Amino acid sequence: MVRKQDFRRISDVLWEIPPTFRDDMRVPARLYATGRMLEDVLVDRSVEQLINTATLPGVVGHALAMPDIHQGYGFPIGGVAATALPDGVISPGGVGYDINCGVRLLATNIDQEELDPHASNLADALYRNCPSGVGQGGSVRLSANEYERMLTEGAKWAIGAGYARPEDVERTESGGYFAQANPGAVSQRAKARGRDQVGTLGAGNHFIEVDLIEDIYDPEAADAMGLVRGRVAVQIHCGSRGFGHQIATDYVRDFQKAVRKYGIALPDRELVCAPVSSDEGQQYLGAMFCAANYAFANRQVLAHLVRRSFEEALAGQVPDWDVYQVYDIAHNMAKIETHEVGGKRVKVCVHRKGATRAFGPGFEELPPAYQDIGQPVLVPGSMGTASYVLVGTEGSMAQSFGSTCHGAGRTMSRSKAKKTVRGERLREELKRDGIAVRAGSMAGLAEEAPVAYKDVDDVVQVVHEAGIARKVARLRPLVVIKG
Repeated sequence: MVRKQDFRRISDVLWEIPPTFRDDMRVPARLYATGRMLEDVLVDRSVEQLINTATLPGVVGHALAMPDIHQGYGFPIGGVAATALPDGVISPGGVGYDINCGVRLLATNIDQEELDPHASNLADALYRNCPSGVGQGGSVRLSANEYERMLTEGAKWAIGAGYARPEDVERTESGGYFAQANPGAVSQRAKARGRDQVGTLGAGNHFIEVDLIEDIYDPEAADAMGLVRGRVAVQIHCGSRGFGHQIATDYVRDFQKAVRKYGIALPDRELVCAPVSSDEGQQYLGAMFCAANYAFANRQVLAHLVRRSFEEALAGQVPDWDVYQVYDIAHNMAKIETHEVGGKRVKVCVHRKGATRAFGPGFEELPPAYQDIGQPVLVPGSMGTASYVLVGTEGSMAQSFGSTCHGAGRTMSRSKAKKTVRGERLREELKRDGIAVRAGSMAGLAEEAPVAYKDVDDVVQVVHEAGIARKVARLRPLVVIKG
């Protein structure tokens, strides 16, 4: 049982458990939080899971957790850990089941006053055009060859298929695809599960939101992104659907053997892993990158369907109904990167499980418009509350392997939320607050009630104060589409 007094306070928003806390810890475990948030975190196993990640073979620097931390599978959600190559490990539990779950932000030149008379029609069009729900298939039909191309080309595939503009791909993390993807490392079961789900939203905490840009904190960065106070933006939050989930399931099972083969001792079998350089590690990476490419393509097709919905609902009603991409960013990923550790540049595998990459200005992968401001970071709140746009900083590169938070973070399980909240009542409350909701399930709506999540304002303020991301804009929902 971990207690608050077991932590050493490094700053107002950073706490550390030293490696002397447990004999098997290789590095300190650090948590970004206020004192009150820390006390709330201690009610589940998330801090214990964070300490467990500090025992992984090859882990360097410190194991980290963001203020949106909560209990997950193996790693806590909100967890970040880097292992040094070639002998450091990769763990599917450090990536998550929804590989490359991520957020895409689209902007418009539409003012709220222009949208208001047509918001209900837009909500209907989005719900009609963007399939959502558990197991829901979409309208994209792919031949076997085209499916393989999509798995290897990600969002780039969508340009040739007519679902993307070149600038969409340019403004996507990693250019919208990973060349290391290896479809041969993916099971037929995974391929079958994902075949008809491209261009679908899914369920759970996935959503499409039409938002109002309510506040601007950094005018220079906002201007570079085309974000204007009082205008409308769109968020798409989803991932690799059943395809990524099956890949995670397959490799969690297969890595049970790898742990025995390489003599790896673990405090929790959910942390199953293999050396990154091993055949098993390379197979998982190749499959994981296929799932990441799938997710990039999925969000790209959904962006195409969002544009179609705006045209159907607003063409002829507002002067300019076009929707353009700001950025698309991933969480639930492992990436091979080079970071400074102990004064040396080290090649590492960075696991970001419910955490977002937040690289600072000058990062060569960024599109030219963002070179001077840093990587855009998209942090959605819970349904009915605010979301944030931030940028990465030099501080994140120095402190957190270029990482920051990814959302608000749950405080209540889905089952408890369903027992506590009535979906119909929540929908009426949101309607009174000026938020049009379209959802396929009232139980699913209740699972994602704001009361089930931390206050996103508090979470974002922590990372802003810590210097691992900087606030740019605050968004408020006007329309919410849920599975």
